[in-house]
Amino acid sequence: MQKKTLYDVVILGSGPAGLQAAIHASRKKVSVLVLGRQSKSSLFYAHVENFCSLFKVSGEEILRTGRQQAQEFGAKFLEEDVLQITPTSQLFEIKVESGNAVQSKTLILATGTARNKLGVAGEKAFLGKGVSYCVECDANFYKGEDVAIIGGESAAADGALTLTHSAKTVHLISEKLQMVDTLKEELQKSNVTIHEGFKVREIGGDNQVQEIVLDNGTRIPVSGAFIELGAKGVMELAFSLNIALDDEMKFIQTNKKFETNVPGIFAAGDVCGPPWQMAKAVGEGCVAGIGAANYAKKLKLAE
Repeated sequence: MQKKTLYDVVILGSGPAGLQAAIHASRKKVSVLVLGRQSKSSLFYAHVENFCSLFKVSGEEILRTGRQQAQEFGAKFLEEDVLQITPTSQLFEIKVESGNAVQSKTLILATGTARNKLGVAGEKAFLGKGVSYCVECDANFYKGEDVAIIGGESAAADGALTLTHSAKTVHLISEKLQMVDTLKEELQKSNVTIHEGFKVREIGGDNQVQEIVLDNGTRIPVSGAFIELGAKGVMELAFSLNIALDDEMKFIQTNKKFETNVPGIFAAGDVCGPPWQMAKAVGEGCVAGIGAANYAKKLKLAE
């Protein structure tokens, strides 16, 4: 069996919270890996003029500089989405979209909370009545039924593969499949029906989802529509790891050290709730990075 690389701290998300966490954790002389694409950060296309000591700087420049700082302190970066996190007796195993996996003593969730919407008729009306944004949360409600998953990146592909274990038929609808070749090949070898090159015009039904209407007029009969337009979000990750959310089930609950209820898992930035400001994300990333590094240093692994 191939030995998986072990890190002290793995950070999910390479936005301002994740980068600041990486900088402070690395300065504590622990091994750090940052996962995620910076171009997916909400800061990437923004312009910042309300951060202390910075005048009118692009978000892209902030992210690029932050990454360089973290790398100089020893942090490693891997621009891949996370597909699965599996807790073991003392560690966390993280599977990424290329199919590779690493292990870590601690995790910092800094993925942001943006949940991309389709913006089509029926999406809002059927939320909770067949429309879902979380495969891990709702897949079991569709055992033996026909479902569709909408999206073309890693979360959509992984969700489609997951649904094949419970649903009767799985349709994947995507304008363009954009994922690593290994995941695309796995998808194409599965029994998922792929509709590439099409947009969803409407999600239809009476009191429940009954069909997906494509832009060419094709109607696909389904009872569930899963919308996965990007990487895995906070809901999927929290659900799979039994992380406590707030009363509205929107944000991760943490204490003042930005520890979650699960030992070894920290969170920072937008995943912890508003306000949506870089200053808040950076501060929380700092605290979480230091806390995770200290936790990893104290953890004694069993032989």
